[in-house]
Amino acid sequence: MSYDRSSAEAIIQLYFDGLYEGDADKLGAVFHPTADLRWLEKGELQVLSLPDWLERVRKRPSAKAEGKPRDDFIVTLDRSDESTAFIKVRCQLPPRYFTDYLVAMKLSDGWRIVSKSYRYDLKE
Repeated sequence: MSYDRSSAEAIIQLYFDGLYEGDADKLGAVFHPTADLRWLEKGELQVLSLPDWLERVRKRPSAKAEGKPRDDFIVTLDRSDESTAFIKVRCQLPPRYFTDYLVAMKLSDGWRIVSKSYRYDLKE
């Protein structure tokens, strides 16, 4: 079965733009308000609420403002139906190089990221 990928891909492009530009409002628009971010730090699960993450984004200089290179792309977009997608992406905010695992759902107001888990490599 084949599904239209364009709308899910569009929300990911906004996600990439928001990350690179350090635009918390743009990022907030692509996430559902109840979403959270999860990662491992020293073997322990860390969980950050969306509002707390957006506040961190507001306080840090953007990769764009610092003239850092941009490299982001969709690795995999897996759709199980018209309203659910699992999206693996790669992006960078040097010196951190991320692999993000995003769950997106098509809600009444359009596609939103409802969950983000990630890992990163630190390269100096």
